[in-house]
Amino acid sequence: MNIIIRTLVTADFEQVHTAFDERLFKALAPPLLPVKLVRFDGSKKGDEVHLNFPMKMKWISLITDNQLDKNQMSFIDEGIKLPFPLTFWKHEHIVLRKSNQTEIVDNINYHTSHKILDWLVYPLLYIQFLYRKPVYKKYFHKKNI
Repeated sequence: MNIIIRTLVTADFEQVHTAFDERLFKALAPPLLPVKLVRFDGSKKGDEVHLNFPMKMKWISLITDNQLDKNQMSFIDEGIKLPFPLTFWKHEHIVLRKSNQTEIVDNINYHTSHKILDWLVYPLLYIQFLYRKPVYKKYFHKKNI
């Protein structure tokens, strides 16, 4: 399954792409999902992110790629250890220069153990990532930077 969420923010490209750090990661956490950040290395290839959820569920992601040029920054996190019901996770984070704005793209690919379960999980994940839009807009509002 694939989810793509695009968000335009008023901050410039350099300010946005350099802000993908632990502070932003924590700001993006949905308030109704209790999660504990155990480890956050960063957004470079080889970095890891470890999360703990209730009922001893763990999530470990590995950054498998990162790119940067004058108009685009991206990095990919792939799930190494995933909580039920996920069996596959690949999340590409893309930051694009758009004249006087910046576009942030969350491109998520995931699977569960069954196609029907993929569809049942879809709205939950979609809402979770849609929640990021107002957070990004507030976080990257020019007056706040």
